[in-house]
Amino acid sequence: MTTFIDTTQCEKITLDGNRGQIAEIANRDLCGAENFVGALRWLSDGQRFTAEALPDTFQVLYLMEGEGVITLNGKEYPVGKGSGVYLEPRETASIAHAGAATTKIFHLVVPKQNA
Repeated sequence: MTTFIDTTQCEKITLDGNRGQIAEIANRDLCGAENFVGALRWLSDGQRFTAEALPDTFQVLYLMEGEGVITLNGKEYPVGKGSGVYLEPRETASIAHAGAATTKIFHLVVPKQNA
C-alpha cells in the first residue's frame, strides 16, 4: 500500500532553547510506519539542533535546503544542500544554521532491529 503525505499539512512545532522547528512527516500515526520516524527540521539565524545519542538507534541528518555547520566528534564541517551525516547508536552530531536562507533538514530515526 502506498501512502502519500502532504508535508505542508503536518504540524510544525517551534522548539524551545533556540532549536528551530520540527514537523514529523512519517510515523505510526501518519502512515503506519512501524520501524522509523521521519521529520523535517528548520533552523534560522542562531539556531542549532543536536541529535540525541540514542542507544540501539541509527540516525541520518540530511540537508535539503540552505547551509549549515555540522559538528561531529568535536570538529566543524561547513555544509550545504545534499550534505548529511549518518549516526550509529550512541553517536551524536549537531547542525547549526549558516548563510542567509533557512536551513531545512530531513531527520530519519531508525531503531536497531534484533536479529
